[in-house]
Amino acid sequence: MYAVIKTGGKQYKVSEGDTIKVEKLAGEVGSTIELGEVLMVGGEEVKIGAPLLPGARVSARIVEQGKDKKVLVFKSKRRQGFRKTYGHRQPITRLRITGIEA
Repeated sequence: MYAVIKTGGKQYKVSEGDTIKVEKLAGEVGSTIELGEVLMVGGEEVKIGAPLLPGARVSARIVEQGKDKKVLVFKSKRRQGFRKTYGHRQPITRLRITGIEA
């Protein structure tokens, strides 16, 4: 059984036991959270929401709160001698999917 969930403005296809990296969610490491924005549940019978499935939930455990890899942004203007480098590390949460309820 799998589900398509929406969190942090992105969509993820998840199955039970998967570990995913999402935008930062509130919560402590080891706590359980419920993801209620389920767009689709698949398996033997496919259920598609319009846009969300009522009553469908995905439960997950927070494995890690941290930062993603650094993304470097380099700006320059030709013939002006202007060069600027910025770095950014996005805060992330790693989730382990523990259950899918249709």
